[in-house]
Amino acid sequence: MRFALSCKPLALLGPLAAVLLSGCVTINVGGSPESEIGETLIQGQQGPKVLLLDIDGEITSANSSSFLGWVSSEGTVSRLRDQLALAEQKGDIAAILLRIDSPGGSPTASDAIYRQIVDFKRKTSVPVLAQFLGMGTSGAYFIAMAADEVVATRTTVTGSIGVVLLGFNLSELMEKIGVDNQTFTSGAFKDAGSMFRPMSQAEREQLQSVVDDLYDQFVLVVAEGRPKLSVERVRELADGRIYSATQALEVGLVDRIDTLDGSIETLRRRLGAESVQVVSYHRKRSSLRNIYSRATAPGSFKTPTESLAKAWPRPGFYYLWWPGADFAGTLLGWRD
Repeated sequence: MRFALSCKPLALLGPLAAVLLSGCVTINVGGSPESEIGETLIQGQQGPKVLLLDIDGEITSANSSSFLGWVSSEGTVSRLRDQLALAEQKGDIAAILLRIDSPGGSPTASDAIYRQIVDFKRKTSVPVLAQFLGMGTSGAYFIAMAADEVVATRTTVTGSIGVVLLGFNLSELMEKIGVDNQTFTSGAFKDAGSMFRPMSQAEREQLQSVVDDLYDQFVLVVAEGRPKLSVERVRELADGRIYSATQALEVGLVDRIDTLDGSIETLRRRLGAESVQVVSYHRKRSSLRNIYSRATAPGSFKTPTESLAKAWPRPGFYYLWWPGADFAGTLLGWRD
């Protein structure tokens, strides 16, 4: 069930409502995106269908909610899963174009999407091309390894192959304001990485071992997706640095530099067709106007508070390029 919330009554709730609910919004009372998936023709009038799949923003497993949990946006994993399932069911998709513009995200979400694409290819033998736009780093690069070809635009930033565990230490600040840490744990490592106290060497080594294990999995996926690169060479390239498109091409992390239109033309030639139809799948009430536009999912409204919170990922391990974490941590005294 959905209902529209008028702007006028909100004004009576005072300044807090004005900040949290600036503008009129439509609310999903159930807290979940509408389930119906439709198909939109984006480009072309005839020929084989090329399905355009978006991987943009932070790569997540779960749906997220904003104001009071009433408005939700769909997680990347569930959206891609349903779109690939529909493509398999319909059986009329000749190729898939992954349009990627993402810094990465959760290792679990990245791996899940990677496996979904690999499984879809195995079942259907449909070719998959990954096209990076502005950014295809870390977890987004991980996902691209499921494609048969990886293409960057000339302004793409890619790479950042590796793992980061975000965290900070507030113990000195707590001392200054007279706050004591009174955490009880069942084991020595239960609160390893806590922001309320300095980390011991043993804790650092234990957490680093987890980071190293996730990193090893990342390296193996890249080596499998880039058969011309040995595992040893991938490790040399995967020191966390980012690459420009030309740098990535030189070291073999991407196959070509081309535009999104150019990649569609490449797929057309490979399919041996005079023309292709580029289509997208989308939830009800969301659509793409052209191959460069972005579909807005129902319930995608975010309050200023939520937008700020999204800029600071929750604690955890990430396949993510987020240089702001180190800068902000140093600025605010979270890191040495």
